Amino acid sequence: MFERIKHMLIKEFIQVFRDPKMRGIIFVMPVLQVLVFGYAVSLDVNTIATAVYDLDNSVASRELVARFVKSGYFEVVENVDSRERVRALLDRGKVSAVLQMNKGFGNALRAGRTAELQLIVDGTDSNTAGVVLDYSAKITKELSQKVLITRFTHVKGSFQRPGRVELATRAWFNDNLESRNFYVPGVIAIVVMLITLMLTSMAVVREKEIGTIEQIMVTPITPSEFILGKTIPFALIGFLDVVLVTVVGVFWFGVPVHGSLALLFFATALYLMTTLGIGLLISTVSRTQQQAMMSAFFFYFPAVLLSGFMFPIANMPEVIQWLTYLNPLRYFLVVVRGIFLKGVGPEILWPQMLALAVLGVALLWLAASRFRKTLS
Repeated sequence: MFERIKHMLIKEFIQVFRDPKMRGIIFVMPVLQVLVFGYAVSLDVNTIATAVYDLDNSVASRELVARFVKSGYFEVVENVDSRERVRALLDRGKVSAVLQMNKGFGNALRAGRTAELQLIVDGTDSNTAGVVLDYSAKITKELSQKVLITRFTHVKGSFQRPGRVELATRAWFNDNLESRNFYVPGVIAIVVMLITLMLTSMAVVREKEIGTIEQIMVTPITPSEFILGKTIPFALIGFLDVVLVTVVGVFWFGVPVHGSLALLFFATALYLMTTLGIGLLISTVSRTQQQAMMSAFFFYFPAVLLSGFMFPIANMPEVIQWLTYLNPLRYFLVVVRGIFLKGVGPEILWPQMLALAVLGVALLWLAASRFRKTLS
């Protein structure tokens, strides 16, 4: 048995690595993906291009604009003098926000009345718009507190100040709330699924197309041995890709690893059982490599969208939420982010790892049962 599996392993490694393009896909593409995700995929809003439409032109309005600029988030790119210019900047995407102070803004503040500030936000990107509104609300609240304290001390005396409630906030697991720390660990799961699906989905059907399946048919190899010979090389490649992505994420992007690397590799083994099982199942039911590749991508994209990688599962319709329980990527994302960011162990992550184990065993058994030593 072991001798037959050994020869299958040697054959698979030779077949995979003899193609220079395939070597690039296996070793270069994961690194490129983590670099792209690390730099490009970010929900952080650091610089907000802003236009100022100041109809009051008072000391109070200029102070307000200065507060927005000093916050470090808003960058004034233009001072406009007409509504038409405001619309043109927003239409062309030159600015994401417009500050408008109407006439009487400063007088209203001095008289103790409510001074209205209008903030026009480009709502095309709802996430950015929400962050802009949060930043602006915080700045205007601080200005309102300053005005209130100033008026109160003028009335009650310089040594009497009104009581205040201050909120002290702290973010656990991701102190600076950097979206990079959230997305880069998830790239491990995405890359492993993509690579293993691509390789295994064409493993059996390639034997049919090139005619080597006939040679396998006349050998004493069993379906289980054949499946093991097909999965072990790709599992080792998957582990190597995990190491590559982890090294780039930790040493290049500075993503912290608070948990156990041994637990990460154990969970990766369970996850690889599911992805390899899905790929082999696709390969056993496909007749051509093109059909296998299309089927793999047909599974891959919904799996990513329904995994919680980009969109919270809790915000999805209830029927879709139930469907995500069949998605192995959902469970591995919880595991990898828990290990990287939270530093939790198996006492917390055992439900996800148990689900991966059950799915992996079921999928590999189904793939082995589907394989028949026939050409049909």
